[in-house]
Amino acid sequence: MKLRIGTRRSRLALTQAELVARALRDRDVGIELVPMVTSGDRGVPADASPAGLKGLFVAEIVRALQDSEVDLAVHSAKDLPSEEPEGLVIAAVPERADPHDVLVTREGSVGRGAVVGTSSPRRRAQLLRARPELEVRDLRGNVDTRLRKLEEGELDAVVLAAAGLVRLGIEPSHAEQLPFEQMVPAPGQGALAIQTRTDDTATREALACLEHEPSRTALVAERTLMEALGGGCALPLGALATFERGRVRMVAVVADPDGSRLVRTDSLADSGPSAAAKAVDNLLAQGAGEILAELRGEI
Repeated sequence: MKLRIGTRRSRLALTQAELVARALRDRDVGIELVPMVTSGDRGVPADASPAGLKGLFVAEIVRALQDSEVDLAVHSAKDLPSEEPEGLVIAAVPERADPHDVLVTREGSVGRGAVVGTSSPRRRAQLLRARPELEVRDLRGNVDTRLRKLEEGELDAVVLAAAGLVRLGIEPSHAEQLPFEQMVPAPGQGALAIQTRTDDTATREALACLEHEPSRTALVAERTLMEALGGGCALPLGALATFERGRVRMVAVVADPDGSRLVRTDSLADSGPSAAAKAVDNLLAQGAGEILAELRGEI
């Protein structure tokens, strides 16, 4: 059996695809990597995709999968829009890596007026909420590009996902893990989602060995919350599901991009769907609906 893996061309995406490829090769499955350039990699504006920024990084790969040009795709789960594409399924969720965000600084600390780079409305909102004395600037590009701009002095700090740094083997000289109390991660951050065609039974069976049930449970809960709140476009929305004595804990936030308003919930329930539903109710009761409606231009 030989499987073709569709992946973005970035170093991180190729590294993640190779992690999956290695695990499958260990089980005598032949693998071919098929790197692709996505609209997001080409710098296409987020409003060009119905799914917003997230959709730009997966659309071409999803199409190739639907057209049987590849057999599976390895995605950073946080890049997937909440809606499942027609005819496709997340066939496996391997064990999740560290979901924290990390503040990487050039000189070891940042003070008043320091310039921090991020392209994420979620990171911007929570960072400004916690540290309003900072200046946050839009920053795009892959991990290497962002770190290069930091080293060249364009910025004083950047916010990156801990999982990406670990997978790339990058250990910055000055890095501060941001606590969940200050920075709730994106839904699915740190997790990989392996997608294939719903009717491709052979590939689904080959991928079953990679499944990590707790990681799947957490990812489904976070994506359920994102879908309930209409998180298909780029919104200042964070969600993290963890496990506590057999129950599911859901921490979630919705905020204005400038951090002026932020609502947060910390919910505990018996299952992932229940935790997501409880978190959604709590956020809406605190005014999350109004914040999101304004961001979508509905008010």
